[in-house]
Amino acid sequence: MVETTNCSSHLVKGVVQPGAGFHTLAEELKCYIMSFLSCQDILCCASVSKALRQTYISSSELQYIVELEGQQLLPVPDTQNRSPISKRLKLLRDKAHAWFNIDFHSFETVTINSYSEQKYVADGHLYLWDQEEDLATIIPIFPKPSQQTIQRNWSPGTLCPVSNSANLDVFLDPAQNLKAVVYQVDHETLSIDLGTLDCDSDHPQAAGRTLYLSGPPGYDDNRVQTTSAKLRGCGRHIALQRSVEVVVDYGAGIYYENMWQLQIWDWQRSTTSNSVLGVTTLHGFGFCFLGSNRILIVADNNLKLYSIEDISQTPQLLACFVSPLPLSYIQCFLPMDDGEHCSLSHVQQTTYTSDAKRRLVCLISSFPTRVFIISTRVFFNVEAAVATPKPIPWNHWGPSNARIFEHHYSCKVHVCGNRVLQAFPVDTPASSPNEYVLHMMDFSPLATTNRRGLGRVVKEASTINYTGKFAESLTISTSLPYVEVVSDRKFSFDKLKAMWIDKDRIYLLNTNWARTLTTLEVINV
Repeated sequence: MVETTNCSSHLVKGVVQPGAGFHTLAEELKCYIMSFLSCQDILCCASVSKALRQTYISSSELQYIVELEGQQLLPVPDTQNRSPISKRLKLLRDKAHAWFNIDFHSFETVTINSYSEQKYVADGHLYLWDQEEDLATIIPIFPKPSQQTIQRNWSPGTLCPVSNSANLDVFLDPAQNLKAVVYQVDHETLSIDLGTLDCDSDHPQAAGRTLYLSGPPGYDDNRVQTTSAKLRGCGRHIALQRSVEVVVDYGAGIYYENMWQLQIWDWQRSTTSNSVLGVTTLHGFGFCFLGSNRILIVADNNLKLYSIEDISQTPQLLACFVSPLPLSYIQCFLPMDDGEHCSLSHVQQTTYTSDAKRRLVCLISSFPTRVFIISTRVFFNVEAAVATPKPIPWNHWGPSNARIFEHHYSCKVHVCGNRVLQAFPVDTPASSPNEYVLHMMDFSPLATTNRRGLGRVVKEASTINYTGKFAESLTISTSLPYVEVVSDRKFSFDKLKAMWIDKDRIYLLNTNWARTLTTLEVINV
């Protein structure tokens, strides 16, 4: 018999005690018992006994557990993949290594016949949205034979079934066959229309066709004017970020007060929501979902973490992280297809997905442009919520959980899981750059192993010099380790307009100077 406790360290000690009997068990039984341990505890067991190390080396299942956790992935349950664990382990390792051996000269090209201001790639599809022309398009990008795809074109007046509506933003999610459109009729109250992506019918999982907004508390809706709106979604949640202009009486006259508002719905359970936040800031704010029940809001010099588990009430503030640098006109990136749900087309072939608690979030601050790469683990290590959480100083959370990159010119960056694709200008004597090179960065703990000698390991701290508001000189250090490879191909500074990265591909959007030809290069990994 092997005596164990809930503490895995006791198990490690117990299995090596003389007379405990663990070593006399069959290999299959030892592997089965060790499979309940975490990656760290499996490796700990393998380090304290030659016999247990041999058990680990001979077990593909234990190595697969370690590999998944080392790449910060989670197994997908109930998949139709019946391949042996040994084969899955090899594919997982080979795929990780392939990202260090990318052929940037080998790509396929998609020609895009329409120009749209808003473009993005997610879940193997290209999305185009032109608010001025009221046009939207979704195009599958070189789909695999088994992949389910959606291809649609919406002409003016067809995105939203409400007549005389002005559409302010569109959110398309092929993983859930969902189309959400935030619209306004006669410059009055906003609403959100929900429908299926493939045929615009009522969505079978939605609580209703229309999501209803709440105005800023304490103000008459007739005195509130929306000046901008942005939709985002993750699983069962949809969020609307909007800026509003409110007419306020002041003595004998009136004045206009500007404010920001964020409202979140559980669209599968209710068409209304009390989950509303007012954000006071001069330079806007950014936000992103973290898993299924948390949201991160970045405004001014703070990163505020909220619980959205109960959307019948105002989001609960869990923690406030202080930024070491000013955050102006912030953008947050945590891709939609990097969330906890995945499309039916991928479930059949994918046996793992990114772990929401251990992936990367990217923040881009302007003037000057700085890119913050932050591990989400810091946002899941907060203690139980208190009534008024104290701000957490940068030195207590930031340096070992982040990297900050400074850009003096146009910034192009995208993240997926624990990988970052970032464009840096080629060093030239000229005053402004003409070309980019691409840096692929892997921040997972096993990146140094899976690179197999390729790329450059970066463990030393990097620094940003900053002059504070009182003219004091500050040095900000960050040290989240990563491995990077740099493309041997150069890209035109003027033509490369955007880029994206997902689990299998790199996408590069190029446009000529006259905007008459737009192409999407697709690099398979």
